[in-house]
Amino acid sequence: MVRLFFEALLPSCMADIVIVGGGPAGLSAALYAAKNDLDTVLFDTDESWMHKAHLFNYPAIRSISGDEFLAVTRGQASDRGAALRDEEVTDVAQTDEGFVVTTADGEYTASYVVLATGGDRSLAEGLGCAFTDEEVVDVDLDMETSVENVYATGAMGRAEKWQAVIASGDGAAAVLDILSKEKGEYYHDFDMPSDVPEL
Repeated sequence: MVRLFFEALLPSCMADIVIVGGGPAGLSAALYAAKNDLDTVLFDTDESWMHKAHLFNYPAIRSISGDEFLAVTRGQASDRGAALRDEEVTDVAQTDEGFVVTTADGEYTASYVVLATGGDRSLAEGLGCAFTDEEVVDVDLDMETSVENVYATGAMGRAEKWQAVIASGDGAAAVLDILSKEKGEYYHDFDMPSDVPEL
């Protein structure tokens, strides 16, 4: 199993966005958020289904193990400025100012929460998110739940169709909606060759 290297943060930190879950959806969300200058904290306990996977069907990747995919994507998110925390989230509560995310090590506040916990939908249930007849979290096309500023991605909102590429897209869709809210207009994250930094 790949060992995680997480940045240290003091308990009781404030972030623009907290992401719970470090699989493809959560890491994609962290990458997009941090890349676009949102203070981003991702919590994960390294139990992603990706440890059992090998990807042959992910665009631009001919073949990669799930462990290597996680390591590379964690590096991308971290390099862009996301703080990756090796902590289990035990509760998420809504407040007048946003959300309080509780772990064994402390409390963190955020304006937005992205849930990317796979088949574990307990945090969404605790927040009072609506569920569908299929007993998955009810989300719109932007992955937003019935609780404003809470997003559920990947397998949380799908009874089936659990693919890494789909989950990654869900994480990106959630953060693009958050960025659009923050900027007050539709935001499109589009890079060009001129954006590539010189080495």
